Amino acid sequence: MSLTTTSSDHRVRLPLSPDALRHGPLEDAQALFTGSLFVGIAMLMFAQSGLLTGSTAGLAFVLHYATGWPFGGIYFLINLPFYWFAWTRIGHAFTVKTFVSVGILSLVTVLGPRLIHIDYLHPGFAAVSGGLLMGAGLLFLARHHSSLGGATIASLYLQDRYGIRAGHVQMAIDACIVMLALSVVSWERVAWSVLAAVIMGIFLAVSHRPERYLGR
Repeated sequence: MSLTTTSSDHRVRLPLSPDALRHGPLEDAQALFTGSLFVGIAMLMFAQSGLLTGSTAGLAFVLHYATGWPFGGIYFLINLPFYWFAWTRIGHAFTVKTFVSVGILSLVTVLGPRLIHIDYLHPGFAAVSGGLLMGAGLLFLARHHSSLGGATIASLYLQDRYGIRAGHVQMAIDACIVMLALSVVSWERVAWSVLAAVIMGIFLAVSHRPERYLGR
């Protein structure tokens, strides 16, 4: 193993082997659980304050409110092409981790109302804190090669393939979906939801820098 030094501070650096950069099963499990938990808490906050989320979940909610069709069926059908895309274009491990993350998130949203209850929650606070929680949760998942399906898969693929920031893509998709909600909810709630989507997108655009993170 060779030694390298920098001309500015003369610090000695040891090049890391691929195995040293690879996440272990425990690290992956912790990240998938924590990331899905953060997003689940954010979704509980949005539901409490009447806000909407973005990505395919937000689109499924809009279609559910507009048509009365079951949310679960809509969400499943919307995500099918994304899972196929992830399996064929991104990788089998990524797709499996995404299924696990979605399962954890579903469990959190089902059990959450039984475990936590907020008497009062201002929509502005929910938008800011929920947007940051969702951004942090998605960052956990992205750094361990997972996602919550849907538009996140597309944004991560565009970043890896074409260098387009995942945060920028996610913010654009989420903003468009939330704007569709104007037909089913009040404009005030939509405005707070847009703020949440923008905050989450900015967080990801600033924090999700693959060239600075070497873990695999």
